[in-house]
Amino acid sequence: MARIVYGGFQHETNTFAPDLADWRAFELGGGWPGLVSGNAVWPAIAGANIPAAGFVQAALDAGDTVIPTTWCAASPSAHVTEAAFEKISGLIMDGIAAAMPVDAVYLDLHGAMVAQHFDDGEGEILRRARDLIGPDVPLIATLDLHANVTRKMLAQADALVAYRTYPHVDMAETGRRAYALLGQRLASGKRPFMAARPLNFLIPICWQCTDIEPARGLYDLLETIERDALHVSFATGFPAADFDECAPVVWAYGTDQASADAAAQRLAAAVNEKESAFAGKLHTPDEAVQYAMAAAETATRPIVIADAQDNPGAGSNSDTTGMLRALVRNGAQRASIGLIVDAEAVKKIHAAGVGQRIRMTVGGNAGLPDDQPFEAEFLIEHVSDGKFDATGPYYRGFRLDVGPAACLRLDGVRVVVSSFKVQMADQAMFRFAGIEPTKEAILVVKSAVHFRADFTPIAHEIIVAAAPGSMPMIIKQLPWKHLAPGMRLGPCGEPFVPAATA
Repeated sequence: MARIVYGGFQHETNTFAPDLADWRAFELGGGWPGLVSGNAVWPAIAGANIPAAGFVQAALDAGDTVIPTTWCAASPSAHVTEAAFEKISGLIMDGIAAAMPVDAVYLDLHGAMVAQHFDDGEGEILRRARDLIGPDVPLIATLDLHANVTRKMLAQADALVAYRTYPHVDMAETGRRAYALLGQRLASGKRPFMAARPLNFLIPICWQCTDIEPARGLYDLLETIERDALHVSFATGFPAADFDECAPVVWAYGTDQASADAAAQRLAAAVNEKESAFAGKLHTPDEAVQYAMAAAETATRPIVIADAQDNPGAGSNSDTTGMLRALVRNGAQRASIGLIVDAEAVKKIHAAGVGQRIRMTVGGNAGLPDDQPFEAEFLIEHVSDGKFDATGPYYRGFRLDVGPAACLRLDGVRVVVSSFKVQMADQAMFRFAGIEPTKEAILVVKSAVHFRADFTPIAHEIIVAAAPGSMPMIIKQLPWKHLAPGMRLGPCGEPFVPAATA
């Protein structure tokens, strides 16, 4: 029976995004539970598809004592403010200190957090925890598949365990894997041997999907390789964090250095061999809509278009209007798009009421040079408080809150407008607004990959569009300054050259 203290602090940072993550962002949660501490933590996360829920349930089932500190997450965005980072880190560290002595510490982290004052947010959190507990108490953390795993993170933790699916349907399962690895660590009484292999090319997030090749085959291989090691992880990285350890990383743990090295080297070699396969077709907005309209003439299920570059799950604001304009411009019918975030527009819609026509602008407020608000006369079809239960595998177990929301219609196009940004990764995010997604001909979702978990079963076909947004799928379009020299900007892409060198 072990005494384990745990906490969580999750944020995926797009350093090129327009808005910071402040304390309020973590209170709201961005689709996850809002910030909770102490005895409120377990009721908020129990049964949900998040790592902490899987880890803690496994520990409880084994009869362990688990002590919560603080758990929180915020919607991906630009940097975490210094004030929010220090306050939340302080809550977790105070909780760990109060729980001492303990047999182990578990942290539910993301792995791609950049704060205003720390490029490597998780490395700093792990360092602070290690300083509190000393060198001998096991410290284990779970990470997102998109983690940018740093040398500091690997050095501070006894073990780091990453998701293996994107869409992330195995988050709770990752927590259970971490608990099993902790059990081995406690039984052996010593840290496992570790080997890491950073890769030297960035992977666009829309082609990191583990439901398609090459990632699907590589993660199958990972499980085969793991038979000869304690654990193997592969984080495909988050390619929008402008610091020198932004990269995909393979790492492995073993009972000796040779087994860890062999596992990490074999998987890293396989990933490098598949580098050119991490690519796919990107459509312009008009190409995407025209293709979808033609396919819909004979399809019996919706054509789903990923508005991948305005994905709030990667730090964008979920408010650009490029795909909406393309739908209207091409005369699309039985088409729906969501979520477009515009709190001020929603206030006007709710004031006018259902059944009214209203001339107004929606979206386009992020200040991107290639985007602007969309103005038209809309019919108000539906209004909502924006609170509803998720039904799909990604948001499993959560009640979502997108703030006051509405459904607008313009000819054959319907628009779901919300007050808060949450990635469109669940069919319920259309249904709460009065739209039955299975009956639409075209669905445009502001998501890059997570939507696939719930929309693939109802889709005739899925295509990816490159409309305006803060997360380009063509990585070289980002204004990089601090990457490691020579890092390739995309699969088989041109190497990064620092400005001073160039």
